[in-house]
Amino acid sequence: MKRSTLVLIGVLVVLILATVLVLQRPGEQSVRAGAGTPLLTLDSAAVDRLEIASPNGRIVLAREGGTWMIAEPIRYKADRVAVGTAVGMAGRMTITALASSNPQKQGVFQVDSNATLVRVFEKETEKAAVRIGKAGPAYTQTYVRREGSDDVYLVDGSLTWTFVKSTRDWRDRSIFTTTKDSIRSVRFQYGDTTFVLSRADTLWRVDGAPVDQGRVDGFLAALSSFATDDFVDSAITAPGQPAGMVTVDGIQIVFLPHLTPGKYYVRTSLNPQVFEVQDWKAKQVLKRKSDFTGTAA
Repeated sequence: MKRSTLVLIGVLVVLILATVLVLQRPGEQSVRAGAGTPLLTLDSAAVDRLEIASPNGRIVLAREGGTWMIAEPIRYKADRVAVGTAVGMAGRMTITALASSNPQKQGVFQVDSNATLVRVFEKETEKAAVRIGKAGPAYTQTYVRREGSDDVYLVDGSLTWTFVKSTRDWRDRSIFTTTKDSIRSVRFQYGDTTFVLSRADTLWRVDGAPVDQGRVDGFLAALSSFATDDFVDSAITAPGQPAGMVTVDGIQIVFLPHLTPGKYYVRTSLNPQVFEVQDWKAKQVLKRKSDFTGTAA
């Protein structure tokens, strides 16, 4: 065996031994202490507030009368799926290992005072506070530390993805939401041109004429869960008149030309919020008569 190879093997052995020694230092363990036990003791059904503080700011989510709302830094309806996932994850964080008890090593796991701090409340009383650190060896693991403790744990769950979000990502992205079966009629207006898609018994018609029921079904699926691509929180100046308006059982959805090609501004009669959607998504809802009949308009 060549001398250079022996040297490389020797260096590798030294590095392995050094790593083992580091892991055996007091306060810097790598054992399965408490493995399999929950990190926090929570009643997910009773959780009514989350406070998430990161270097980028503070976000407060509060349950009001059964509806989750963003209370800070803006007031807006929260994405119930995102909040539900966060609340569920908080109660399901399971300890895989005790990674460290050395306060000087908190920065290594990114759970020091600069880390995102999640405070969980039940019935307006704080029940837990935990720092979210870096991802663990596995993609679905995260290092965490209870606030006030030096113990750093490796837990199951991709917590950064779950908790570390911008205000925009916590917002309910719904423009219009209903059930397909509840829709009885839809009125389309393009300037002075209008037509009505309506249901009589089980069949849909346009101004009384037969339509392709499969095309109607695809349209209703898009309309019943119409969501925004982004929020517009400043005043807008839309060039020209509305591109079209869809009225669903009395609720108006107005499409306005966007300053950027390939996009639309959208407003509804439900609230003053202005939304922004891509052209392809708008066209799933902003239909012409020919889209349902399969013939030229």
